Amino acid sequence: MDWQTAFQFIGGLGFFLFSLKYMGHGLQNWAGEQLRLLLHRYTANPMMGVLIGIGLAIILQSSTAAIIITIGLVSAGFMTLRQSIGIILGANIGTTLTAFLLGFNIGYFAFPILALGAFSVYFSKRHTFQNMGQFLFGFGGMFIGLAWMNSAIKPVIQSTRFLEWSGQLSEMPVTGMLLGIITTAIVQSSSATVGILQSLYAQGGVSLEAAMPILYGENIGTTLTVCVASIGMATSAKRAALSHVVINIFGTILFFIVMTPFISYITWLQHTTDLSLRMSIAFAHGTFNSVTTIVLLPFIGAIMWIIKKCIKGNISDTDYVPTHLERNLVEISPVLAVGQAKEETIHMATICQQGYQAMREYVNTGDSSLRTKSLKLEGFLNSSEQTITNYLVKISAHQLSKVESERHHTLLETIRDLERIGDHVENIVELYDDLMHQRSSFSDVAMTELNRMFEMTEQMIAKAILLFDTADRSLRAEIMLLEEQVDEMERASRKKHIHRLNHGECSAHAGIIFSEMMSNLERIGDHCVNIAEASIRK
Repeated sequence: MDWQTAFQFIGGLGFFLFSLKYMGHGLQNWAGEQLRLLLHRYTANPMMGVLIGIGLAIILQSSTAAIIITIGLVSAGFMTLRQSIGIILGANIGTTLTAFLLGFNIGYFAFPILALGAFSVYFSKRHTFQNMGQFLFGFGGMFIGLAWMNSAIKPVIQSTRFLEWSGQLSEMPVTGMLLGIITTAIVQSSSATVGILQSLYAQGGVSLEAAMPILYGENIGTTLTVCVASIGMATSAKRAALSHVVINIFGTILFFIVMTPFISYITWLQHTTDLSLRMSIAFAHGTFNSVTTIVLLPFIGAIMWIIKKCIKGNISDTDYVPTHLERNLVEISPVLAVGQAKEETIHMATICQQGYQAMREYVNTGDSSLRTKSLKLEGFLNSSEQTITNYLVKISAHQLSKVESERHHTLLETIRDLERIGDHVENIVELYDDLMHQRSSFSDVAMTELNRMFEMTEQMIAKAILLFDTADRSLRAEIMLLEEQVDEMERASRKKHIHRLNHGECSAHAGIIFSEMMSNLERIGDHCVNIAEASIRK
């Protein structure tokens, strides 16, 4: 092989991988909301997990990406190990779709499809057509990249040395398996390895006996990327990654045992159905993963037992550390990353609510443990706001649809308002500290008014969080009504307190602190309105 041929093959492989990713990116943008719903409607039923895994791998056009997303969700606590195993089994099946697509002889239409996609991307103003244009460009480009690789390897596989080597490979299945593992690990795409294998087999470069071990090895090689991605993650994520390894090694062992009848089965299919050579590899790939799934589906409990024996340790839960922001999602699926940022924002909002409640109880009881809890939660809000903002900044470096961009902007506004609510809660705690330090107190009437203000503001926080989570527009009217009542109460209470000061019913120092507390509560209400308005715009 001369340098020009080598570069043609590498260029074809690069264009194939780019097209595959670009096609998946278009599908993700087109199916953004459906993709999010797909993941949030998983169930303990393993069969449903398999179906979700198939759909996820098809949308992402990568089983590796689908499984990395899955282990990220396991790490974030959104999914159990049992649920993730079902999705991993399904993702292995879903990735075979690419091999079936490559099995069709539509190379002649690749350039028109690519051109149609390019025109849709650059000349259409509708996001739906742009997303479908990305899919078509990637779809056509995938066949063009494969054609370049075919053209490059054609003179190579006709050489005497290659024919001798491929003949020996038929007698060395373990070597073939290692070749499949190494190739997939290098290109980090099982679809690319299968595409190359289809080309070799279709042009007579390898026999079916030599192709099958390479196919088996490809299934093991694809697990390496997932294992690397799990480094530094929680124990639960490492277990999910190991389950992928266990599943694919089991499938490889099983099909090595039945390799002779399996090859006879594929040969029989070729003769009885007039199956093309490329499609034969696709059927072999699909059969491998489908049979492995059918065999292992009833034994998910046993797989979990093996994995927990291999990776021991308790999975600890920390209440005040962001848990939903999976770094791998930003690169693999920005659409899903936006969804995870929303989940973390809801978590942040819940902690904000808890901090407010602890502050309110502290003001009413003077319990120092409640003061500590409220300030600890405020510290979490500060770090969480910074963490989510950084995560969203990384997402913004990627292309998002108009809808996802609006959600992205809403999240930035919401976390800023939540952090400001936390600041006002901290202000009230410090104001009450000052009151206690001066050995002063509020009158019973003042405490009654303050608690009424506490109650209405707490309702506003709860309704704003619910509106952000559910987009229930009817809550906006309730929040706006409460905002008017809070503003009116703040003005009325200020006047009443001035009256009490004038009549000597409370100290001047207590009066100043009371007014400042009411002012902070009124500002919390303003931030709740901001959250509601931003949530309706998204």
